[in-house]
Amino acid sequence: MELLTPRQIVKELDAYIIGQADAKRAVAIALRNRWRRQQLEPELRDEVAPKNIIMIGPTGVGKTEIARRLARLTRSPFIKVEASKFTEIGYVGRDVESMVRDLTELSRNMVQNEMMEAIEPEAHRRAEERLLDLLLPPSPKAADRQAGFGHEPSDEEGRESTREKVRRLLKDGHLDEREVEVEVTEATSPAMHVLAGSGMEDMEHQLKDMLSGFLPQRKKNRCVTVEEAKDILVQEESDKLIDADKVTREALARVEQAGIIFLDEIDKIAGREGTYGPDVSREGVQRDLLPIVEGSTVMTKYGPVKTDHILFIAAGAFHSAKPSDLVPELQGRFPIRVELGSLHKAEFIRILTEPANALTKQYTALMETEGVEVTITEDAVDTIADLAELVNTRTEDIGARRLHTIMERLFEDVSFEAPERRGESVLIDAQYVRNKLEAIIKDEDLSRYIL
Repeated sequence: MELLTPRQIVKELDAYIIGQADAKRAVAIALRNRWRRQQLEPELRDEVAPKNIIMIGPTGVGKTEIARRLARLTRSPFIKVEASKFTEIGYVGRDVESMVRDLTELSRNMVQNEMMEAIEPEAHRRAEERLLDLLLPPSPKAADRQAGFGHEPSDEEGRESTREKVRRLLKDGHLDEREVEVEVTEATSPAMHVLAGSGMEDMEHQLKDMLSGFLPQRKKNRCVTVEEAKDILVQEESDKLIDADKVTREALARVEQAGIIFLDEIDKIAGREGTYGPDVSREGVQRDLLPIVEGSTVMTKYGPVKTDHILFIAAGAFHSAKPSDLVPELQGRFPIRVELGSLHKAEFIRILTEPANALTKQYTALMETEGVEVTITEDAVDTIADLAELVNTRTEDIGARRLHTIMERLFEDVSFEAPERRGESVLIDAQYVRNKLEAIIKDEDLSRYIL
C-alpha cells in the first residue's frame, strides 16, 4: 500500500475502468489515508476514522468495479453485499452483522492461501518423502538397523540409490498411474439443521464446527493412484506446517485494518419519514447498519472483530430517492460523496478498445481457442458504440452492461458455428454490425427485451 500514491492508484484503475475520474480520486485518497494513519502515533492512530464514500450513479458505470479493483491492488479483504437483502432485527432474513462475519471468513481464506503458497515447496518435499516410503517400504534389515541391530553399509547405499531412481521416476510422472494405499482422515460433521431466522444462517455452521471438534476423527485406508496420493499428502503436510492460530490472528488484523465492505443498492433502503409499509423496515435496516459503520465489535467464530477502521463504500442509483433520505446519523458516516456520470458514445468506444480486459479483446481471444481469427474494424467499434448509446437512450440506461448484450448478440452466429469454421477468418465491420443488429434496434419493443 505504501508504494502506491493516489496518482498511481488512479493510473492502475484507469487500466480497467474508463472515465469516472472523481470517483477514482476519492477512493485513491481514502486508500492512501489508510497508509498515512498507520504512520501516526498509536494515541492519534485510533482516533482517525476512515472516510467512507457514497457513489451515486446509474447501473453499469463502474461503481462496483472501482471498489473491486481497489481491493485487488492492496490485496485487502473485500466483500460486496446488497443492502436490500438485509432486514430489520426481528424479521426473517439476514442481519447486518453477517457481512462482517463473511468478510472475516474471506480474510482467513486469503491469509491461509498466502501461507500455503509460502510453505508449498516444503510441503511438496515432505509429501514426496512419504510417497517414496509408500512406494519403497523399508526392508526387514533396514528396520533392524533402525532399531540398532547391526549395520550393513553396502545394503544402505544400494537402497539409497534405488530410492533416488524411484524419486526421478516420480518427478517425471512415470509412476502417476500406479496405485498406493494411503491413510486418510474422514471429516466428521454432525447432521443437524437450525430453523431459519434473523441471525440463524451462521449459527448452523458455527455449531457444526464446534461439535466436530469434540467428535473423534476417523481414519481409513484408501487405494488411490500416485497422482491422487500426491495431492492428499501435500494437503496433510500443509495442514501440519501452517499455524492455525497465526492464520486467525493475521486474518482478524487484516479485516480490522484493511477490510473493505461495498454496500450496493443503498438507495433501496432509503425511506422517507412519515411513510408506511416497507419503509419502516428500511429505516430499521439503516439503524442496524449504523453501529457497524460507526464502529462496533462483531462476534465471529474466529473471535471478536472491531469495525472502527473498516472502509465502507456505499453505492446506489438514487433514482427515486436521494442521499438525504437516509437517516442523518448514517449520512454523517459517509462524508465523501461522488457522482458517476452516464456513459456515452466516446466512453463506449474507449471501453471496447482500451482496457486490459476490453470486450473486443475478450471475444477475439475466445474465438482463437476454436481456431477462428476474428478482426473487428474501427468503424465496427464506432457503430457498436452508437447503437449502445441509442438503446440506452430509448430503453433503460444500463451503462456499459449494454455492450455485453450487444456483443453477445453480434457474435451469436460466429460462436455457434466456430467449431465447424476452424482455420477461417471473420471480418466484423460496420456493415456486418448493422446487418446483425439494425432490425432489432428499429423494433423498440424487441430491443427492450433482447438488448
